[in-house]
Amino acid sequence: MAQAGPFGSRLLGPADQRGMVLRVRVQGLLTVTLVVANLIGAVVAVVLSTWVIPGPGPVAATWLMVGVGVPCYVVVALAFGVVWGTGRALRAVRWAIDDRPPTERDRRATVRVPLVLTLMQAFLWGLATVLFTGIVLVIQPALVFTVAFTAGFAGIVVCANAYLLSEFALRPVAARAIGDEPLGGTGVRVRMLLFWCLGTGVPVAGLLLVAVFALVRDTVPTTRLAVTVIVLTGVVLVFGFLVTEFTARAIVGPVRSVRDGMGLVREGHLDTRVAVYDGTELGLLQAGFNRMADGLAERERIRDLFGRHVGREVAEAALAAEVDQRVVAVTVVFVDLVGSTALAATRPPTEVVALLNRFFAVVVDEVDRHGGTINKFVGDAALAVFGAPLPLDDHAGRALATARAVATRLPRELPTCQAGIGVATGQVVAGNIGAQRRFEYTVIGDPVNEAARLTELAKSSPGNLLASSRAVDEAHPDEAAHWRTTTRTTLRGRTEDTLLAVPRES
Repeated sequence: MAQAGPFGSRLLGPADQRGMVLRVRVQGLLTVTLVVANLIGAVVAVVLSTWVIPGPGPVAATWLMVGVGVPCYVVVALAFGVVWGTGRALRAVRWAIDDRPPTERDRRATVRVPLVLTLMQAFLWGLATVLFTGIVLVIQPALVFTVAFTAGFAGIVVCANAYLLSEFALRPVAARAIGDEPLGGTGVRVRMLLFWCLGTGVPVAGLLLVAVFALVRDTVPTTRLAVTVIVLTGVVLVFGFLVTEFTARAIVGPVRSVRDGMGLVREGHLDTRVAVYDGTELGLLQAGFNRMADGLAERERIRDLFGRHVGREVAEAALAAEVDQRVVAVTVVFVDLVGSTALAATRPPTEVVALLNRFFAVVVDEVDRHGGTINKFVGDAALAVFGAPLPLDDHAGRALATARAVATRLPRELPTCQAGIGVATGQVVAGNIGAQRRFEYTVIGDPVNEAARLTELAKSSPGNLLASSRAVDEAHPDEAAHWRTTTRTTLRGRTEDTLLAVPRES
């Protein structure tokens, strides 16, 4: 579906328009808005006064006023109103044209521009009502009601359309003025009631007055009264439709922007924001969407950071509250850099960190590729766990394959570094360990200690990789075929012998 632009219409342009482009667009739209609103009002006035309102037949003076006086006044008033209105509006939004942040006074003045323009139109059409009613009172008193009603009704038409259309034209500036803090103008309920009065209440009341006027005079032919009611009802329907259509667009625009924004967020675009250009509860809805999107983006950043620190699987399990302490069978891979103390003493810290990052990148890549989890980085060592926090098929085989891959890649990608690698399997306690306010997900048990001791021994062994025979026995035969047992040894801190296993030579 084609996007209607950030302000609900392509006519209003992009959100980042500035300076002269913004001025030309706003001034052009406001000029068209006021011209269209007044032309509609003029047409309504001429139609009602000439063919609709019941009364005595028009005399030459009345025709002169309707045919010449009304058009002349409309042209003069329109020119004056456009210059006056757009000038006042441009002064109120000067801060946006100059591309500077709005003050509180600027914000409120900008939001009030549609109301100010409407009051200007009300003044001009009110003046027309008084002026023409006075003239008719002198030259044709019988037409006082006709002129007063038609001018007043036309003025209401102009005011309603001027407000809705100018509010639409000023959306690009209103969005910058409102920001994410709507100023709490008229609510949707008040706006709907107001435009119901303008679009339905007042016209129907006018129709009622026409009927009362015809009854009082009792001289209006039935045919003329019927024509009057039919035509006036048509005018009311058209005017009511216009007001309802513009009001509906004013309401649907913000709702549609939020709907489209929600669709983009659902697709993963958490940087989506909508322009807040409505001063009612709809603006609060738009601002609320932006705050929600900010919260989701912040939550995703925290989740991503959490996952980077503890591992994606641990993060997902923690968010699902599935990290209670439990005894599970896992396989542990311990990788420790050889000569890190001398490395830190002979190289700049930045160079040491860069080297460690390259070293850990190889380890993390292989652990992730085989389905394991990096439990922690300890200085220049990494502890990887296969089988926790989530169960893993053939965790021993995956761990052994990871160890072989790391032992193959490190000499090729980091020839100046050596690392001892140890692999052990068995029962451990896995879960959150620590204080109430600070947890760490870890695994504790004999296989962790055994893997650490195997790593120490591997540093001085050919290939720098040792595994316990138990890990090889529990691995899938396809992976176990890559290993062979060698000798038994008692690792430091242990009482039982460990049968060692090394990769078969290719």
